[in-house]
Amino acid sequence: MTHTERQGLIAGLLAVACWAGFVLVSRAGGRSPLTPWDIMAIRFGVGSLLLLPFLRPGRLWLNARGLTLALVGGLGYGLAVYQGFRLTSAVHAAVMLPGLIPFGAALFAALILGDRPSPLRWLGLVTIAVGGVLMLASTGGHGDPAGDLWLVAAVLCWSLYTVLARRWQVSAWTGAITTALWSAALFLPLYLLWLPGNLAAASVGDIALQVVYQGLIATVLAMLLYLRAVSSIGPAAMGALMALVPVVSGLLAVPVLGEALSVTEAVALAVTSVGAVLASGLLRRRQPEAR
Repeated sequence: MTHTERQGLIAGLLAVACWAGFVLVSRAGGRSPLTPWDIMAIRFGVGSLLLLPFLRPGRLWLNARGLTLALVGGLGYGLAVYQGFRLTSAVHAAVMLPGLIPFGAALFAALILGDRPSPLRWLGLVTIAVGGVLMLASTGGHGDPAGDLWLVAAVLCWSLYTVLARRWQVSAWTGAITTALWSAALFLPLYLLWLPGNLAAASVGDIALQVVYQGLIATVLAMLLYLRAVSSIGPAAMGALMALVPVVSGLLAVPVLGEALSVTEAVALAVTSVGAVLASGLLRRRQPEAR
């Protein structure tokens, strides 16, 4: 492994840590006095301020495509994901969110781009679906099952966002800037004028945690680490690393948030992660190298 590849691997593992932390921090926000509207306002407000200096005039953010990406991957995803975190556990979210995104992305890629998964990817996608069904079947003691449905809606929003960005040849960094700015412009006036907030009832610690994580780490830092990893080790290897997110976040939810982990849920975490590795394409890419 070269020095550049080692740096890329480190960046990829740090990105995995950021996204696993997103599950834990978002669930902590869902258990706090903060409303989903509060957390959306924090994410879009802080994120847009941090990304504004990187804006280039006359680009995607001024046209209908930028608006569409923001409506789907910003507002739609934000509404669904934070409602889900309010209603269900981080253990469930670990499978329902990062675990099912490869499945949703493959679905929309087939419908919109005409992509046809290889047999190995099909096996991975079916395995992911089995993990999701197992997690849906294990709802006892983990909140409202509607939370899982909200997270499925979030998966569909984010998957559609990624496929549209691919079709329109929008880079991950440009998409992040465009989505953050459009989302802030559309959502913050509604939040300030009409939507129910509960910032006054939340502690300084609750608010600060969401500001740092939702606004900085999840919106900016994770994206920079992801791009650095993809440029060094490739998208397939990064996709395989992402398979660690369900396991890491699901297992950490037990000591960090005090959540219980049933046998069925542990199996669902493992099955979903195996499916994500198969669906990433990493194994197919390395087959010629083994001959």
